Amino acid sequence: MNASAGTGRQSASAYRERLTPSLKFIVGAGIIAPMISLVFVRFDATAALIIGLLSAALLIWILLSTAPRVRVENGELIAGRAHIDVTLLGEPQVLTGEEAARARGTGLDPRGWYLIRGGIDGIVLVENIDPADPVTSWTVSTRTPDRLAAAIRRSQNAS
Repeated sequence: MNASAGTGRQSASAYRERLTPSLKFIVGAGIIAPMISLVFVRFDATAALIIGLLSAALLIWILLSTAPRVRVENGELIAGRAHIDVTLLGEPQVLTGEEAARARGTGLDPRGWYLIRGGIDGIVLVENIDPADPVTSWTVSTRTPDRLAAAIRRSQNAS
């Protein structure tokens, strides 16, 4: 891998994921097509079908294109619009099942930062060790928590 100029950090992405909605959610959004078609069917059946399908396609496109991304690259964890240098993070914890549900629910730290998406079971929880930052931890949804945690560790070791 190439190194960034003067930093010695990896320039290629070590981890990349888009937190798209689950297939169930996308199919549920597709139900808009017959509902909108029913509104316009009294005017013209063909136009109603086209308007319904276009509406469903537009909604699904919006859901997919606005899905946040999680990346570990150039020594940073980037989750959605937020980013933090991996040297300011502690050891990542992989949480699934009941542990992840607790981390998303009763275990939420009010001083933490979160990128949580419904329908995605895995969570990576990382302590923020920067004493100047009021945010105490980062909690990030991921479909592959082991890979995200490993990418954070690799990036921390490379820094």
